[in-house]
Amino acid sequence: MPVAKGSTIDPERTRAAILREATQVLYERGLDGIGVAALCARLGVSKETLYRHFGTKDGLVHAVLEARSDRFVQWLTDVVRQAGPDDPAGQLAALFDALQGWYEEPGFRGCGMLNAAAQHHTAPVRAITARHLGRYADLLTEIAVRAGAADPDRLARQLLILVEGATAVADHHDRHAGDDARQAALTLLAAARRP
Repeated sequence: MPVAKGSTIDPERTRAAILREATQVLYERGLDGIGVAALCARLGVSKETLYRHFGTKDGLVHAVLEARSDRFVQWLTDVVRQAGPDDPAGQLAALFDALQGWYEEPGFRGCGMLNAAAQHHTAPVRAITARHLGRYADLLTEIAVRAGAADPDRLARQLLILVEGATAVADHHDRHAGDDARQAALTLLAAARRP
């Protein structure tokens, strides 16, 4: 990411580029799987540049997690919207189909947020992860409300457990866990409707 001779330095572009590259590296290697010097070498920036934009490695980690959460929730929100506003079962199926596609990607390593919380069980990382899961639950609650669930919040929690459980199982045991979770989610959705 060196600046070509004669180019002007754009701090926002530099920060965004560091964030984009660091997100991939930290997901591949884990938060503690690479030191600052090796991370900077891989990113093509100096320690000074990293510290200028993020303060510390923890500052970079927090920014990476926030950005990852934003992208991930936006991706799934778009998937749900594309399924159509009047088809909650189709929305839920589309969400699990998208997750299954992610599970099958060669670089899949589980939920980056929960991986981070397990590696860095600190208040800031746990708060970012809790906020991420809350945003996920909000999306699932919207589906539950559209489906006419008697208790949309409870159904959303159950669906969140299925999502995160399928993600963990896909990472550690069976890459096809999303298909089974999809079926279970649709069964839950149908059973949760008001009589």
